[in-house]
Amino acid sequence: MTATYTFDVFTSLDGFGAAGGNWTGYWGKQGPELLDHRLALYDQEQRMVFGANTYRLFAQMLAESTEESDVRDPWVTRMRHLPTTVVSSTLEGPLDWPDATVASGDAVDVVARLKEESDVPLRSHGSLSMNRALMAAGLVDRVQVTLFPVITGQTGEDPIFQGAADFDLELIEHRTLDGRTQELIYRPTLHV
Repeated sequence: MTATYTFDVFTSLDGFGAAGGNWTGYWGKQGPELLDHRLALYDQEQRMVFGANTYRLFAQMLAESTEESDVRDPWVTRMRHLPTTVVSSTLEGPLDWPDATVASGDAVDVVARLKEESDVPLRSHGSLSMNRALMAAGLVDRVQVTLFPVITGQTGEDPIFQGAADFDLELIEHRTLDGRTQELIYRPTLHV
């Protein structure tokens, strides 16, 4: 049996994974329910999968952060201590991540092998271009979208699905967190 792969992503209503300007982490919309839910998600045994750019971004944000910043929220700390595979043709180990290994090669090949070999579910938070390629290859079993109640039309950065293939999405789970943030979990199928 192959391991389940979840593409986990935060987004604004207009489809951006981040924003510039005076927006803060979580677009300033985090609440206790969201943070507790995220912590519980990372309490489960699983393996993280990141592309090189996302790994570099996380490592830089953590290095530049203080104990009080959003970057050090308990769920992020827990995520950082999970076994992690970083897919990269440019990075070499050891990485500044407690239990991370580098897998060189094409992400589609690396993740296909991980899905066959892993005894635990696989999860990727971010890694947009890598996950778009994995979706097109049929390797993403779940797309977990945390939708924050903001529109970042002027300051939006990192369009999540720009350049992606077309997909039909089957809603398999949903919840509202803190009365405003939506979590939607879909099963993607390439639209033909």
